[in-house]
Amino acid sequence: MLFITPKNQLITATIVFGVLFLIGFITNLIIKRNGKKSGIVKARINLICRYVSVSLFLLGLLIEAFVFGVKLEDVVVIFSSVFAILGIALFATWSVLSNVTSGIILFFSYPYKVGDKIKIHDNDLPMEAIIEDIRAFQLQLRLENGDLVTYPNSLILQKPVTLIGTFRSSSTY
Repeated sequence: MLFITPKNQLITATIVFGVLFLIGFITNLIIKRNGKKSGIVKARINLICRYVSVSLFLLGLLIEAFVFGVKLEDVVVIFSSVFAILGIALFATWSVLSNVTSGIILFFSYPYKVGDKIKIHDNDLPMEAIIEDIRAFQLQLRLENGDLVTYPNSLILQKPVTLIGTFRSSSTY
């Protein structure tokens, strides 16, 4: 056991959550600053900040388990059981995870923003559209005829895309 007294465990637990809270706060500030500088929609910035906060919270729970004396073998059994259940449950919906991961990649490295007119070079469904929104799972694209198309994030990373023009309004920021 790493700590002898419950008082030391509580002090260490408080310090761990305090440090992780500070890391999360600083990380969220950096994400918000970079997002505003890049002209990314505020809702998208908040979504990425939420991903970071949840990840840090789960990391904090793992660290706290060790602080309060949980053995590594017990944590491995719990995590392997949880991941086995999640793996079976998400096998049919693996594309959801793919689209969320793609959404995070799009946030940090996608060269096109809301309001840009793009051309997607897809053999099955080539299209020209204006990006109306970039969400966690899909892009919302407005076609020239006014139709709204949702295009999965994972596909937008797999297809060649050309920027045709920018039609951003000041209300998108």
